[in-house]
Amino acid sequence: MKKIKVLLAEDDTNLGNILQDYLELENFDVTLCRDGEEGLKTFQKDAPFDLCIFDVMMPKKDGFTLAREVRSENKQVPILFLTAKSLKEDKIEGFEIGADDYITKPFNEEELVLRIKAILKRTTLLGNDEEQQNLFKIGQYAFDSQRQDLIFGDEVRRLTAKESEILRLLLSRKDAILKREDALVAIWGKNDYFLGRSFDVFITKLRKYFKDDSNIRIENIHGVGFMITDKA
Repeated sequence: MKKIKVLLAEDDTNLGNILQDYLELENFDVTLCRDGEEGLKTFQKDAPFDLCIFDVMMPKKDGFTLAREVRSENKQVPILFLTAKSLKEDKIEGFEIGADDYITKPFNEEELVLRIKAILKRTTLLGNDEEQQNLFKIGQYAFDSQRQDLIFGDEVRRLTAKESEILRLLLSRKDAILKREDALVAIWGKNDYFLGRSFDVFITKLRKYFKDDSNIRIENIHGVGFMITDKA
């Protein structure tokens, strides 16, 4: 079986070496970088990677900046942040950038591997489920969840992986409520406050994408979740 290719950016020499060794024992193919600049150069030179693990506090280029630059080149690759910070503002920023998970130091290697496997399981299942509906029509828009394309006339907008997953869930339940906790578990694998805030940011973005058809609404069902409707 092909090894999962991981880009690890961690400036703590001891921790970086420990994580690389442990992940390689778990049959991952790990490239270790010591700062954010090296991480970006390696991502550009040795792509594609199946997963990125970035420490937030690094010299030359911090993990958030690195993730934004990676996201500008590849919107699909999963990103997991390592950090010594536990402030909710930092977690929210990480998820808004497009993080798939966020683990606070200190942590044990087993927990990291379990989180990695959960991320890979979600992304693989969402991408390879042959019975999953991929094509949707709502109002004047068409959506291809497999290609992550939202189409309006001759205009095609390529959505991020998270935007596409959320929109697919909404459209698969058109005119019915998508419960917040169900969406969080389906996309991120768990339900917590920080992910909920990130989910709300994605909903706001999706509303803007449908601005050219006033009949389409993504309604907030207070305390429960969201529902997409076409009033035409």
